Amino acid sequence: MALDPKVKENWEKLQEKYNYPVDALGRPIDPKDEETLRVWQSEGIDRFQPK
Repeated sequence: MALDPKVKENWEKLQEKYNYPVDALGRPIDPKDEETLRVWQSEGIDRFQPK
């Protein structure tokens, strides 16, 4: 299931600001939250994380 394009765009902009994984609201993703981390990676949001 793909994310809504607006949600994905907003999530990408938020992720650019943080050095750790964040959800679509800008909150840190708990390492135990495998479902959100899977979406974070499968949607490519992880590539927007500063190095």
